[in-house]
Amino acid sequence: MQKILYFCIVKSRIRIILAILFLLPSFQGRAGDRPSFNLDDIVLDIYNAATEIGEVDYEQLQTDLYALHEAPINLNNTSDEELQQLYFLSPQQIDDILAYADRHPFETLYELRMIQSLADYEIRDLLPFVRIGARASEQNVYAREVFAHAGHEIITRVDARYIEDFEGTDPMYIQTRYRFDYQRRVTFGAQLRRPAGGKAQELLYGAYLQLRDIGHLRTLVAGNFQASFGQGLVLAPVFHTGKSMYVASAGQSREGLRYYGSVDGEGLHGAGATLRWEWSKKTRLDVSTLYSMKRANDSTWHHLVGANLTVRHNRLQVQLTAIENIWTDSIHPYRDAAYNQHYFRGRNQAVIGASARYNHGWFDLFGEVAAAQNQHWGFGTIVGSRFYPTSGISLVALYRYYSPWFDNERGYAFSETSRIGDENGGYVGIDITRVKNWRFIAYGDVFYFSGPKYGLPEGKTLGYDAMAEAQWHANFKFHIYDFKLRLRARQKGESTYSARAQFDWSSGGWSLRTTADANLSGQPSAISHQPYGVSIAQDVSYSLPLKEGQGLGFHVRIQGFDAREWANRIYLYEHDVLYAFSIPATYGLGGRAYLGIRWQIIKQLAIYFRISETVYSRNWAAEHDRPMNRTDIHLLLRAKL
Repeated sequence: MQKILYFCIVKSRIRIILAILFLLPSFQGRAGDRPSFNLDDIVLDIYNAATEIGEVDYEQLQTDLYALHEAPINLNNTSDEELQQLYFLSPQQIDDILAYADRHPFETLYELRMIQSLADYEIRDLLPFVRIGARASEQNVYAREVFAHAGHEIITRVDARYIEDFEGTDPMYIQTRYRFDYQRRVTFGAQLRRPAGGKAQELLYGAYLQLRDIGHLRTLVAGNFQASFGQGLVLAPVFHTGKSMYVASAGQSREGLRYYGSVDGEGLHGAGATLRWEWSKKTRLDVSTLYSMKRANDSTWHHLVGANLTVRHNRLQVQLTAIENIWTDSIHPYRDAAYNQHYFRGRNQAVIGASARYNHGWFDLFGEVAAAQNQHWGFGTIVGSRFYPTSGISLVALYRYYSPWFDNERGYAFSETSRIGDENGGYVGIDITRVKNWRFIAYGDVFYFSGPKYGLPEGKTLGYDAMAEAQWHANFKFHIYDFKLRLRARQKGESTYSARAQFDWSSGGWSLRTTADANLSGQPSAISHQPYGVSIAQDVSYSLPLKEGQGLGFHVRIQGFDAREWANRIYLYEHDVLYAFSIPATYGLGGRAYLGIRWQIIKQLAIYFRISETVYSRNWAAEHDRPMNRTDIHLLLRAKL
């Protein structure tokens, strides 16, 4: 018996030592160190992964990721729902992390290198959001402990947005927000916002409260929140990436009830709760209910009542979801538009759906079928599979069909358009990380619309979308090099070809990034016979650590662009102040530059400042009746207790 125990101990130690030796080149520091963290860089990587802009709430994304950094996930005591908040993790990686922790709890972060589905650069992104702790059962939450150990954050932000566009009006955008958080188990937030050019009566405000893991109560949300179950045909999250370089995540859903930190109109407003009963680690039952009431327009209120039942046993998960939409007045979309003839009209709408997922290690099957009440019942379905034939290779295949009468404004699943309905398509993708320091990603998607869509008034449309990307990642001592090349071809009414090359270098506190974009559109307008867009941008960042809890950093970008038609516009994500994002459409002929400064005065107080300037050529500005320059100034003060 002693020999067996001795063998197990020695085997465990050898496993940890090997993990440390493999991971040292990619993570410099002691075992207990938290790696350096730059929230904007993480969000930038997620944005760059997307192949199209879509309706993405990057403010909510930043809020979520910052909360995870402040209260990291305990890898020995986590769940799939919690790991799904890290948007760059694929379903296979989430399953592998949970399986590893179940077999033998983590003793150090270096053991992440033992998970074959995680590449070194992916571990580098993961480290700021995870920690190693003891495997513990859920503990009660006591009010005295909550208020004694919770964190408080107060932010005041003032922007002067595009000053030249607000002649005679106030160009100031003002935002104040407060956040209270106790280990992400008790979270409260409130926000007040006034748009630029707005008046006092145009103030936007909102608040939320979230409780997690208290006895059988998995989640309780009140105020502004979001809900997502299954593939999203019935209820979908506010944040979704759609098509991206994360091809293995195509069709992945981020499930459950969660707070919504923005005051914009995308979320729900009301309350919801999830109760969980667990009979073992592999068998559980979740029951969720929710109610939302919000203003649809000046004279109409929208009420939503919903419920979800989730059963999970071993590798199989089955869900049933149903919602009822009730409007106080009939909904009548603009009738003269051809693309919205199948949009819902009326006062009551029921949507029901059933979804399932079966994971067997080297393959993963998933799907959902839903029906939506409309002038005629509409049906939608999405089915797919992921295959992992060997370590470092992921394959995905997905098929979706949304009938013309399937219209649900609270739903979103994998689609070519931002509003699901009247679509038939198939998607395949591959992700290869088996070659050392290299990553190869590609996907192909073919879709068909039987009737007009927004921007496609001609009716029936057969289109395609294909993307290929190669990435090279290497660490040489204290220097990190990344190179990415993306090629994309798309045809939906017109053909578009685009390419992006990106090179990153970092050493110590310095970071350099060079980004070159080019695209070619198939239909030039009469204004210009140059249907192309080109852009090159250079970023320089430096972070200077001062005393403990203090720091100073800056980010500079200089960009030149020539995209004289709107169809050839180029989007580049820009660093901004905390919890803010900027993705301007560079359109026309000119240049753009910005400077961002972050000064951590003391541990509890920080100032963020950003100024940007866009300058257009004199001839192009005169031809399009635009000012020659546009200026934008952001200032944010953050106090954290």
